[in-house]
Amino acid sequence: MAVRPIVISGDPVLHSPAAPVVDFDDDLRTLVQDMFETMDAAPGVGLAGPQVGVGLRLFTFSYLDDDEIETRGVAINPELWITPVPAGEADEDEDVEGCLSFPGERFPLLRAGSAVLRAVDLDQRPFEIRADGWLARIFQHEFDHLDGTLYVDRLEHFYAKIAAKVSRKRGWGVSGLSWLPGVDDLEG
Repeated sequence: MAVRPIVISGDPVLHSPAAPVVDFDDDLRTLVQDMFETMDAAPGVGLAGPQVGVGLRLFTFSYLDDDEIETRGVAINPELWITPVPAGEADEDEDVEGCLSFPGERFPLLRAGSAVLRAVDLDQRPFEIRADGWLARIFQHEFDHLDGTLYVDRLEHFYAKIAAKVSRKRGWGVSGLSWLPGVDDLEG
């Protein structure tokens, strides 16, 4: 297992739809193990294949709820159904989201309150998880990565302008930039 570099916004792999996983082999198992290690080292609650430079439809997730119950796994070739996103503006305290591919920044973003995730695991066994609240947010965020969408692409105009300014100031928005959890402190 190894911690992999996390690709920063601007790299084409983050802004293109990912391809379905077709080979369920040792290379995929290694990738998933590396993704868990990378996600934990960052630290993060989710990590999609494109974020480690692999344009495949899979993501890892790990969430500990208020009752100390952990939901952890890998979703391969997922489908996601969501409830309608509420009308109005995102709450600056309750709806704040971040992204390991736009490190160190947090912006408010409205998301659907509930989601149903259907996918397969490493053994190609289908599963379904019904999620509410933050777990539903995690699933939506990671699923977006598989379609080439970053959360900053969904921000309200005011916050999108701030995100664009941050990206320019840090020299992001170009191919080939990454950071390594445990070495670089970009989430600090």
